[in-house]
Amino acid sequence: MLEGWEWIIIGVVAIVIILWGPSKIPEFAKSLGRAKGEFAKASKEFNDAANADASTTPQTNAYPPKSALKSKDEILLDTAKNLGIPTDGKTREQISEEISMKVKLLGVD
Repeated sequence: MLEGWEWIIIGVVAIVIILWGPSKIPEFAKSLGRAKGEFAKASKEFNDAANADASTTPQTNAYPPKSALKSKDEILLDTAKNLGIPTDGKTREQISEEISMKVKLLGVD
């Protein structure tokens, strides 16, 4: 016995035959085959170009090396220095607090 999906497929095939006629169906299938071939050819060319580009481009990391990165303390000290805050003999918390006060006084949000 035929189920729901099978009837739908039979109906669609019948509608296609009625609309385009039996002589147009082979042309339609040939066009679909050509389109599929063109798509496969274009995707292969794209993949080949991407692979060739990847092999010629030197691999670089998105992040700088660890030696180029500054620690939190270095960033804190640089910020204090740029704001003209002396840092000798002060703790991180004291420097952070002074930076906060200086920024509030300057009106920078």
